[in-house]
Amino acid sequence: MSTASNSGSSGHSHGHDHHHDDEFDRGLSHDLPVFARRRMIRLLAGASMVPLVAACSTDDSGSSAAADSSSSGSSSSGTSGSDCEVIPTETAGPYPGDGSNGPNVLKESGVVRRDITKSFGSSSGVAEGIPLTITLTVVDQASGCDTPKEGAAVYLWHCDREGRYSLYSDGVTEENYLRGVQETDDKGQVTFTSIFPACYTGRWPHIHFEVYGSLDDATAAQDIAATSQLAFPKDVCDTVYATDGYSQSVQNLSQLSLESDMIFSDGYDQQLATLKGSTDKGYTATLTVPV
Repeated sequence: MSTASNSGSSGHSHGHDHHHDDEFDRGLSHDLPVFARRRMIRLLAGASMVPLVAACSTDDSGSSAAADSSSSGSSSSGTSGSDCEVIPTETAGPYPGDGSNGPNVLKESGVVRRDITKSFGSSSGVAEGIPLTITLTVVDQASGCDTPKEGAAVYLWHCDREGRYSLYSDGVTEENYLRGVQETDDKGQVTFTSIFPACYTGRWPHIHFEVYGSLDDATAAQDIAATSQLAFPKDVCDTVYATDGYSQSVQNLSQLSLESDMIFSDGYDQQLATLKGSTDKGYTATLTVPV
């Protein structure tokens, strides 16, 4: 059984971390093209579609407001009526576990589950950390974000307290924790029980997710409707990372900001989760996901 431990923290100089850094370098190569494409779309829009930019510029102009509101644990994203925009497309990175880069956990029996803190199947590892409950509300963007997408599915995954991704990182290649699928209910919601992820070298703390049209599509790893990432407000990260087990995240976070992160620097108002709770009782993270 492989469990989380401080010896696996990303960013320090142990041998397996060099391997992790190599993996992370591949992650940058995945992330940068998407970042560049989003920048190019904005530049082209600015050159030839000025009215469109005026109507759809909240991704950039909302950044400061989102940062200011993070101290109260609330997101500044507008998700109804004329403010409704499709969730920004982001890279799935090098550790998706959906069959696009090696392992495919989606076809494994047991992946449909609410509690993703434990590995399933032949693995038994448990991810340690501050408890985190994640609720995503999937809505129909074409309806002005007023209609929940019942019967859709969300595959969600993230790193552990040491910055490692199950199935890929040294020490947890035989584990599949912090990965799971849920079907949306009549409110368009899915909820996962997890732990607060680390901040590893070069990336702001985040959670990956893919939205599928149905649970059948998700477990067949086909027809992804949306791929994006959820961001965490800084004040909550600072509080969590001051607790035992997250020491490496303190240093990593100090070298980053939402404005400098390779994914969130071009706008994060739609992806900044609302966080509530405490280190003693755990946190809840909520985000509306228009697709």
